[in-house]
Amino acid sequence: MNASADWMAFAPPKARGFGRAFALAIIAHLVLLAALTLGVQWKRDAPTTTVEAELWSAIPKAAAPKLVEAPPPPPPAPAPKPVPVPPAPVAKAPDADIALQQEKKRLEQEKRLAAQQLEQQKLAQEKHIQEKKLALEKKREQELKLAQEKKKREDEARRLEEEDKKRRLAQNAKQEALKAQQQAALDKQESIKLEILRKDNLQRMAGLAGATGGAASAGTALRASGPSGSYGSRVSAIVKPNIVFIEDTPDNPQALVEVRVAPDGTIVGRKLKKSSGNKAWDEAVLKAIDKTAVLPRDIDGTVPPLLDINFRRRD
Repeated sequence: MNASADWMAFAPPKARGFGRAFALAIIAHLVLLAALTLGVQWKRDAPTTTVEAELWSAIPKAAAPKLVEAPPPPPPAPAPKPVPVPPAPVAKAPDADIALQQEKKRLEQEKRLAAQQLEQQKLAQEKHIQEKKLALEKKREQELKLAQEKKKREDEARRLEEEDKKRRLAQNAKQEALKAQQQAALDKQESIKLEILRKDNLQRMAGLAGATGGAASAGTALRASGPSGSYGSRVSAIVKPNIVFIEDTPDNPQALVEVRVAPDGTIVGRKLKKSSGNKAWDEAVLKAIDKTAVLPRDIDGTVPPLLDINFRRRD
């Protein structure tokens, strides 16, 4: 076997009945064409459309009477010799005159109506222009009013800012003055401390030459066993400026405080031994002692290790 014989062996079988199918298709198309020819009526003439229109005018107008033609004048009688006469004007028919007068009136009425419409349009246009001017003037007035209000608000804000600035300057000046007063008080306290320290140094230097007692002292010992008589007032002079007490009390409260001091004068402890009965005065005294921190030396150059100090409100 060759290749073509193999292909024919495995090829699909040929279709049958092709001629019969073709004939049936031709018959079906012929039947369809005959049905369409019989069912459709061909019209060659275009249909006539009747339209009826009715005319209207913008302004109602009365129709003129129908013009009636006058009958012709009778023929003149024959004359042997007619004398030539100029032709007389042909008289118009009364109906024609009436129609002309009515037409004239109609035209005049139309003119009047047109003039009235023109006048109304002119008035409406002038009114529109006037309203536009009024609206423009109103808008300008509103803009001017808004500008004035804005300027007023800006002026008010500027005034408030200036007042606030002046107030801050005044407060700053007041604070500076208060700081200056406080600094002056601190300088005064410092000067007092320095003066006391200078006097203490002078007394200590004078005491190096001999006994430590005062000029009017009647003691026989080289050194006094307790503080000198002026030491309490010196301690009070240092501590009292540091007392801050603003209450106005009718009585004179008195607080007794025990103070422990190091050899160099540094306060190492304090204790309220007897209250004054006024808690605010007691606390003010204790805070003043803490603020003082260091006590001056006595005339002999020493500092008593333990002191009992009375603090009265009115001393």
